[in-house]
Amino acid sequence: MAEIAGLKSLLQKGEAKQSAIDPQAVSEKFMAEFRKELSEAGKLKVELDAIYEAIAQTKKEIATLHHTTGAKGEEMTRVTNELDAVVIGTEGATETILSAAEFIDETANTLSARMKGQDAELAGDIQDKVVQIFEACNFQDLTGQRITKVVNTLRFVEDRIMQMMDIWGGIESFKDIEVDQRERKDGDAALLNGPALETDVDVATQDDIDALFA
Repeated sequence: MAEIAGLKSLLQKGEAKQSAIDPQAVSEKFMAEFRKELSEAGKLKVELDAIYEAIAQTKKEIATLHHTTGAKGEEMTRVTNELDAVVIGTEGATETILSAAEFIDETANTLSARMKGQDAELAGDIQDKVVQIFEACNFQDLTGQRITKVVNTLRFVEDRIMQMMDIWGGIESFKDIEVDQRERKDGDAALLNGPALETDVDVATQDDIDALFA
């Protein structure tokens, strides 16, 4: 009987405790937690949408760059070839200038030995200017070094682009992306392609130009 009385007492206490719980308070607390989680989920969706847009825009820019520079990188290759041509052209021009300056220096030295007074001083002034020409021709070596750095940077960028394309599944995954078209040149602007490279084919030579005026 004592055990039954004790069990009855416990049941009465449990019923009293349950009656003390406010269902409305529990509901409000639950809704507050739900709204908080919903707000966090909304913020996460906004961030994910921003990431998606950034990735899509990046893929579009890469596809545009790849499209405008040629499917096999022909335009990028031409850019490096153009820079190589600049180095070769400046090197040839510098050698011509140095050869002419050496001739002037030797001639001025010969004249200086044969002349006296003010004439000899003028020959000496010519030799001083020739030395300045020699010093200024150092630009060719610096130009070659700087252009080499630019070429290496272009190749580095091209390699990075190709690696990014491989990460997204290679060139095939970019075929369906709409790219921005480069502005087309019209009229005379479309005919101006600059000096031809030695590797170019089907281009007019200087002999062809001379024949027009013959």
